[in-house]
Order: sequence, then structure tokens, then C-alpha cells
Amino acid sequence: MTVSIPRSPTPRTNMGRMYVDSAWVDGERPFVVRHKVTGELLAEVARASRQQVALAVAAARTSFEHHPLAPYARYEILHRAAALLGERRVPMIATMVAETGFTVSDCNGEVDRTIQTLLLSGEEAKRIHGEVVPIDGAPGMAHRMAFTVRMPRGVVVAITPFNSPLNTVAHKVAPALAAGNTVVLKPASLTPLCAALFCEILLDAGLPPGHLALVHGDGRDVGQWLTAEETVDFYTFTGSTEVGRAIQQSIGLRRSSLELGSIASTIVCDDADLEHALPRCVNASFRKAGQVCTSVQRLYVHRSIADSFADMMVARVQSSAVGDPYDDTTLVGPMISESEAERASGWIGEAVSGGASLATGGTRTGALVTPTILLGANAEMRVVKDEIFAPVISIMPFDSFDDALDQVNASPFGLAAGVFTQDIDRAMVAGRRLRVGAVHINETSSSRVDLMPYGGVKDSGFGREGPRYAIQEMTEERLITISLHGQRTVQ
Repeated sequence: MTVSIPRSPTPRTNMGRMYVDSAWVDGERPFVVRHKVTGELLAEVARASRQQVALAVAAARTSFEHHPLAPYARYEILHRAAALLGERRVPMIATMVAETGFTVSDCNGEVDRTIQTLLLSGEEAKRIHGEVVPIDGAPGMAHRMAFTVRMPRGVVVAITPFNSPLNTVAHKVAPALAAGNTVVLKPASLTPLCAALFCEILLDAGLPPGHLALVHGDGRDVGQWLTAEETVDFYTFTGSTEVGRAIQQSIGLRRSSLELGSIASTIVCDDADLEHALPRCVNASFRKAGQVCTSVQRLYVHRSIADSFADMMVARVQSSAVGDPYDDTTLVGPMISESEAERASGWIGEAVSGGASLATGGTRTGALVTPTILLGANAEMRVVKDEIFAPVISIMPFDSFDDALDQVNASPFGLAAGVFTQDIDRAMVAGRRLRVGAVHINETSSSRVDLMPYGGVKDSGFGREGPRYAIQEMTEERLITISLHGQRTVQ
């Protein structure tokens, strides 16, 4: 869908405010969000106080206990929210481009996916179910019946990252509401504005005010205050492995779903359909300036085709526009901050000094890092062994498919991997041997459909997103048994 996006979003009444105890409020010590391209002030954002965090959680607890929503009402609200997001596409995309620097194309795609996430969550709200337990099959239990139901957990805290400021928010908030929970949302302090627009949409769609709270601030204070609130029942977090570990240590026996770090890899075998693989590898490496957990960072290509594949990839990248996120042909816009771009540029320099060569890119202007392809990198370089979260990939030749699988598995992370091959045996071997949350055959590590289970293993965390699967995480199973005393039972 082609849309015309203004280069400066129209200021809105609640832009930069929080939503606490059924009201839009200001906070203390506000911080600023600036346009990633122009540098203009977008909003002064309210920072939550310790008292406001406690009030947000308390209000969500009260709403959960006293104003439960029936499943069909949850469905209706989420479907109305999907329709409203479609109507407000332009201001949402304008805000997203401004606060992230992502291209209009990337942001338009994120809105499309968020609409699907809302619709899927609404549909799943109508079909949450338990199962019959054949308790009467046990000796002496012919007079009893049993079944399970799934019940909402209560108050869900959702802590979200900058790199998907709308759809990741939706993947946490919408299933939580669909399951019958209430939500306290803390978006990334780098991208708070899309979250505020999303909350407005849910409220305008008819969500009871107490069912949702929005608080802003850093993880060091607001995030820690949220984990200290003992009446929170479930935490859903996307971010670094380091922070995920800290959250898990803070919340004790309470449940969580953690989508953490990754060093995503994709394997291109000698029998791969290169016309199919090439555009997918380019897109998966450089969309959102490589700032996606599943962005291809390590591209393993069979040695017999490695040189030609690298040449084709370089040609495709060099023919793409770079810089202006408002240009429909732009492949890579600015990164989220100049400091992050400087860090990535430093890692590139280290790799080149250590013997890697630049096939293309490697330059930086402010927050813009040109799409970079490295050749000759090795496993000890930070561009290979650490998550770079930037538009930088290393093409690494392999001779043996087994060796390629072993190199992918050698990472402490395990979120997703891609394999391009026309050999069904290789595909099935990869599916069984790669220790990751998802193996995509003839797609890249970055492939995601919003209805599928999404999550990782090892240091990439645990729990699954995708509306149906997130609802399983955000509900608890309860067993109910009935003794039919005084009634005739089948012997």
C-alpha cells in the first residue's frame, strides 16, 4: 500500500504523556525525543515517578478484579482497534519514521502487521479453552468428572524495545487483553510516541480505562520499580539478555516470557535458488538498518558459490538508495542514535584491522551507517561473535554442511536460522540439528508471520509470542473436578 507521509508528524494532545489510573498525566523530569532525520523536537516525554508506577499497577489490579471483560467483548475491542489503526495509518507511520529513522516502507509494513496482530488476538479471545480429563478412567473414580479451564493471570507488565515500536507492543498488549488480563506498558524510552498512539487507539476502541496503563522512563528506574511491584502476575519483555537475566532474578517465582539477544545466521547451500535467496538475504540483513533480533548477521555461503553470491549481493546493495527514510527506494536509513552508529562503526574498523575486507559500505555519517558487507571475518571478531544490531553482515564460506550447522550452533544464542537448499534431506537435518526457536527453509532467519510461535532458546530467552501462543503463556491452567455422589454412574 502506497501512502504519502509528512516529514514532520502532527503534534497530538497526549504525545509524550502517560496514561495512569484512567487519565492522561504528566510526570517528573521529562526527557526529549527528537526527529531522527531533522533533529527537531518531537515531544517532551513524561517520566514516571515511583508513586505513579505503583498507582499504575494498583489501578490495573483493581480493574482486573472488579471489571472483567467477557471473551466476546475482548474480541470486539481488538477488532475495532485494528480498524482504527487502519484509519490512522498516516499519523502512525509519520510518528514511527520520525522517532526511529526507519524507512516509510518498513514502517508501513509494521502497521500492516500490527493490524493482523490485533485481528488474530481478537479471534483467539473467542477460543480460549481447556480440555476434558478422563479422571473416570482411574480405579474407583467412575463417579467423578474433570476438566481444565484457562484463566487470566492478572496484571501483565509489558516492556518493549525501540526496534519494533508498534508491532512488538501489540504482540504483548493485545494477547494479554485477549486473555482477560490488564496491562501496564513501558515502551522503550527511545520510542515512546508510537506506544502512546497505540494506547489511544485501544481506549477509543472501547477498552475499559483501568485495563491499560502507560508509563515512561528508563529500565534502570521505572523498569526496576515495575519488577518490584509484587502484585504484578506476569512479565513479558523483549530486549537484551543481560536485562532479561536481571528481570528474572528480580521477579522470583512469578512467570515471564523473555525474548532476548540473538546473533542470527542464514545458510546458503550450493544448490540454493539464488534468485529466490538473494533479495531475501538483502532485506533480512538491512531492513530497519539491521536493528532486528533476527537480522542476518552471519551469512554462511557454500564456497563454490560464495564469490558470485557476494558479488550479486554487493551489486544489489550498491544500487539501492541509502539515507532518506522518506524515499520509497531507500534500503537503509539512520540508526536509532549516533552513539549506536559510532559503536557499530568501531566494530567494523576492528574487523578490517584484524584482516577482514570491506566488500561495500563501512562508512558513517552521524547516525547513518552505510549497508556493510564484510568478507574474511572470523569467529573471534566482534562482528561475528557479538550481536552488532546494525546494517552489517559477514559472508563466511563453508565447505561442509555439517560444519555450517556446527558454526550456527556454536553461538550462545538460539532465536532463529534460515537455510536455502533444494535438498529435503538437508532441510530436515537442519530442522533437527539447529538449536534455535525456528528454522526457516528457503527463507532467512528474519522470516516471521505474526500468527506463528516466535521465541528462542539458550541465551535468546524462553516463552513464545504469536497471539495463540502468547495467550497460553498469559493464562494459567486450572483443574476442576466434580463428584457425582447420589447420582447413578456408568460402571
